[in-house]
Amino acid sequence: MPPSSRQMNIGVFIMATGNHFSGWRVPGSTVSAEDFPVIAGLAQAAERAKYDFVFFADAASCIPTNHPSYVLKLEPTTLLAALATQTSRIGLVATLSSTLTEPYNCARLFASVDTISGGRGGWNVVTTGATEAYANYGIERPAHDDRYEIATEYLEVVQGLWDSWEPGAVKANRETGEYFDRSKLHALNHKGKHFQVQGPLSHSRSPQGQPVIVQAGSSDSGQAFAARYAEVVFTIQQDIEEAKEFRAGLKAKVAAAGRNPDHCKVLPGFFPVVGRTEAEAKAKFEELCRFIEPGSAMTVMAARYGHDMSKYPMDGPVPELPLSDSLQSFAKVLLAKARRENLTLRQLHDLFALSRGYILGIGTGEQVADTMAEWYLAGACDGFMITPANFPAAMDDFTELVLPVLRKRGLFREDYAGTTLRSHLGLPEPKNRFVR
Repeated sequence: MPPSSRQMNIGVFIMATGNHFSGWRVPGSTVSAEDFPVIAGLAQAAERAKYDFVFFADAASCIPTNHPSYVLKLEPTTLLAALATQTSRIGLVATLSSTLTEPYNCARLFASVDTISGGRGGWNVVTTGATEAYANYGIERPAHDDRYEIATEYLEVVQGLWDSWEPGAVKANRETGEYFDRSKLHALNHKGKHFQVQGPLSHSRSPQGQPVIVQAGSSDSGQAFAARYAEVVFTIQQDIEEAKEFRAGLKAKVAAAGRNPDHCKVLPGFFPVVGRTEAEAKAKFEELCRFIEPGSAMTVMAARYGHDMSKYPMDGPVPELPLSDSLQSFAKVLLAKARRENLTLRQLHDLFALSRGYILGIGTGEQVADTMAEWYLAGACDGFMITPANFPAAMDDFTELVLPVLRKRGLFREDYAGTTLRSHLGLPEPKNRFVR
């Protein structure tokens, strides 16, 4: 089934040191994920280009051998609130763990971001698989499926809290002295297996009704969760036919859950290397390959696959490993690619260090746009999450060389049609559960 809407949705994954593990080493690149003026400048540039949103990942730990933007970083909801004051139209999405935070705090944080930004907030729900994070919270890591069970109840609580105040509840009537209509205020009184939350939320209904829900799990449990709740699914794909099958299967699950499949956007990660000529693009790609440091991605690979792969020969085949209790979607896709293409462990490592496993798009603006159009028109996706190798150059290259081609073909917007993230994505405002 081809995408039902005419135009792609495109977000930008901002890892300020570059999505390439060593992208910061490219001359002229940004070198810090703690430099707010630089990050604000990137968000403003993305807004000028009319991207749907900027996206910020997070990790509740500091592992010195991890990607630099995970080792040192700004707390993401604080960052979104600050960026809301520096931008006016672009969506603002960030990660927060449903296993390592409390739902009441999460509801407050993202409702505040949505209000400060005028309706541009989005929450990337993650269940956190990295064992190192749990050592910072003094708790045991739940099993993979248990984390999704917790996340399901957690999200039900958060969305229930977001509905605490009906639209129009706040009156602030100076004549009568009525500040709010008490009949439009609702306590949640949730008592579940994992959480007990009374409510109501100390924040009125936000501009979008509720922030947009983003999710990145592609395991069976992750897809079941996405089918019920996700409005954007950020996925890793390498093969167009597998991507078509994944998207069609997920859309069917969304429909079975009683939701409109058009209201769940599937966006695979896309790593562009763009030049004005093929030779220029190839030279940029070769430079990025030269910056791959042997073994640099092993820590993240271990976290993604749930196995220490450093003990296997680098120039031997990718070992046959069972799916772990960690992050299953990355392992499934990239191990399938390794089997399909007979990759060595070194080749798999270098692909991960270079693009973090996302689709490679190398060539001129026309050629990269061709790849994106092929995937989109074939029904393999609803758009893309762009993962530039380094900033600002790789994002600028994509903006200047690829977006005009997509616009010429009618596949990407000329300008924003609305002011909220929901309007950019073509998503409706969720109905308040207490309104009859």
